[in-house]
Amino acid sequence: MKISYNWLKQYLNIQLPAEEVSRLLTDCGLEVEGLETFQSMKGGMQGLVVGEVMTCVKHPNADKLSLTTVNVGAESLLQIVCGGPNIAAGQKVVVATVGAMLFPIEGEPFEIKKSKIRGETSEGMICAEDEIGLGQSHAGVIVLPTDTKVGTAAKEFYKVEEDVVFEIGLTPNRVDAASHIGVARDLLAVLHQQSSLDSRLPTLTLPLVDTFKVDNQTLKISVEVKDTNACPRYSGITISGVEVKESPAWLKNKLKAIGVGTINNIVDITNYVLHECGQPLHAFDADEINGKKVIVRPAKEGEKFVTLDKIERTLIVTNLMICNEDTSMCIAGVFGGIKSGISETTKNIFLESAYFSPASIRKTSRHHGLKTDASFRFERGTDPEITLYALKRAAILIKEIAGGKISSDIIDLYPNPILPAIVQLHYKTLDQLVGEVIDRNTIKNILQSLEIVITKEETDGITLSIPTHKVDVTRDVDVVEEILRIYGYNKIASPAKLYSSLPSLAKTDREKIQNIVSDYLCDNGFYEIMSNSLTKSGYSELAAMNVSENVIIINPLSQDLDVMRQSMIYSGLEAIEYNRNRKNPDLKLFEFGKTYHQKENRFKEINHLTLFVTGKKQESSWNGDQSSADFFYLKSFVKNILERLGINFHTSKLSETPLQSELISSGLSIQTNEKNLVQYGPLKKYQLKKFDITSDVFIADFNWDVLMKLIPEKDLRVQEIPKFPQVRRDLSMVIDRSMSYAEIESIAYKIEKNILKEIHLFDVYEGDKIESGKKSYAVTFILQDERQTLTETQIDKIMNRLMEAFEKQAGAVIRKQ
Repeated sequence: MKISYNWLKQYLNIQLPAEEVSRLLTDCGLEVEGLETFQSMKGGMQGLVVGEVMTCVKHPNADKLSLTTVNVGAESLLQIVCGGPNIAAGQKVVVATVGAMLFPIEGEPFEIKKSKIRGETSEGMICAEDEIGLGQSHAGVIVLPTDTKVGTAAKEFYKVEEDVVFEIGLTPNRVDAASHIGVARDLLAVLHQQSSLDSRLPTLTLPLVDTFKVDNQTLKISVEVKDTNACPRYSGITISGVEVKESPAWLKNKLKAIGVGTINNIVDITNYVLHECGQPLHAFDADEINGKKVIVRPAKEGEKFVTLDKIERTLIVTNLMICNEDTSMCIAGVFGGIKSGISETTKNIFLESAYFSPASIRKTSRHHGLKTDASFRFERGTDPEITLYALKRAAILIKEIAGGKISSDIIDLYPNPILPAIVQLHYKTLDQLVGEVIDRNTIKNILQSLEIVITKEETDGITLSIPTHKVDVTRDVDVVEEILRIYGYNKIASPAKLYSSLPSLAKTDREKIQNIVSDYLCDNGFYEIMSNSLTKSGYSELAAMNVSENVIIINPLSQDLDVMRQSMIYSGLEAIEYNRNRKNPDLKLFEFGKTYHQKENRFKEINHLTLFVTGKKQESSWNGDQSSADFFYLKSFVKNILERLGINFHTSKLSETPLQSELISSGLSIQTNEKNLVQYGPLKKYQLKKFDITSDVFIADFNWDVLMKLIPEKDLRVQEIPKFPQVRRDLSMVIDRSMSYAEIESIAYKIEKNILKEIHLFDVYEGDKIESGKKSYAVTFILQDERQTLTETQIDKIMNRLMEAFEKQAGAVIRKQ
């Protein structure tokens, strides 16, 4: 959300630096994400001044050029070569001096430099409209009134407006601050809290609507609301004889500053009031309202309606419509119809100011995938008490800018008024939540500055009436939040001691185990990603998943978020694509998340940990590993995670990956009890191509639910580092090609559990040097006795037992070293 500082100062008499205002807003919960400078003319007309042409003669070397001398209020006259056909001595003109940067209507910006044109020196430029972005005309130079003062800056003459715009990251619950008056209200409360000089405190000055009056009764339109739950309040008025035209400069500048495009004076006024006080308005062409009657009703199921963007939409019964006696005119609170808007021929208007149910607007907006400034506010909750103020404010502006007469009394249908919320705040609750005792008078002053009324006061607490514009304040904890954000979170002192219970060591402590793995991965250069569980249904077909297992969203946010994900892979590929497009190709990512499946009308959630590795192993640096990540690099992380959690994965079954999406090529799967513990390997090229990823991507997908069940129940134990050395022995054996390395490991650990510490496979050979159907493994065994140094006799005894077991149980032929 964008807030103009100049606009804000219309309601608050402050002259603080924009940076200080930014800090104050952020401190009170309206986080300012950025500041930008706005100028109503691009470049702000810097370096452009009013000059007087003193002499004008024909250029000696060019028929269509003139040689002039110009007085710009400097010590000496400027000689300027000019091509304007209308240039003449005595004219007051706009001069771009040397060093000025011009921003023309068409073409790139350019800087004015001292130069020679056809042999004559030119020390500036006499400007036409299009050359400085002022208009489209290039017929000749701009000629100013004769009484214009020489040397006047062009930005002063043209009243170029300069402003600072705050980009505020508005949280969903703070719709009360989705306007300039709302932000001014919060800023005023903060200034009151931080200032001790009462005489200098700013005040909130709202635009007056006292001048509003009905001029005649010549254009009456009746209103009928058929669904008062979806539309609790509906207000409206007619204005006749308006002139639809371009808005004045001040109004266009206000809207341009906050990024709102201008259309015409009527529409611009409704947008202006929306961003001023947070109340959406809609102006109808009154002559298009058949029967002179407005009907607010639910849509008919399957009804067709063409919106302003010329798209025909199919309505459902929960859509609230604004209609005339014959046809629908507008999707209430969301989007207007193609015939309901204001055109150049409009003479009479019906101005609507209503309060719609947030739930109704939210459902309609999501169903049609329409997001507008109006729906943004309505679906979060506007102030039901501001409809008449906004209506009068807009009507007064329309009369001032577009002319016309107010031609009916105000219609205001409000059968069941929405009352302010009543909240009881106990001081004990406040003190416990805050962590310290705030002076009670300070609390009362903060509440008063927020327009929260104290209706009853007792020794242990107060009863409060919450203004209707604070739709998110309904409980005592909400009031505490309001007090704290104005009081200042940074004023709450940290205690001298912090008390915390130690985490459980039980394997059921999912969060602790997840943190162990996260710490390991982060320590090794991985970054955690958090992706949306919602995804596009097209991924299911892309990956050959079972489409019938999709968990479909009834009211999707968009077409790209219409199902719950069946796989963790695509969210990771989206993150990789995003980073690669921003010149960040070397990635190691991990994500904890869930996949969602539907089988036989039952829903199932599966927890996962997924790793993604692509590009170089380490980021570019003088001592980094610049080799590309490969399958074995990923495998090392899989192995280390399982070892870190104490899972003896060598006893699990290692097989080709059965990943349901068929994404992994030449991957492997570690299985236990016929369930996949982890699947890992490279992704297929044709899948990567869909995301415009050209480098290899390796993934490991852990079934976290299965993994949690395998973590052994054991207490944390600490032991002394062994004093006695390790011994390494290598063994080469020829075995059947069908025999897996996991089986070799299993046999070895069964034979020797205590002395054998580690086993590593360091070479595999399959070729013409051994018989067909066989392969050769070269394996390293690490032996260590923690009580004594191993002797050669003990080592040979252990190795002989291992060789005998491999020969009998694996059919191995031991190759002599």
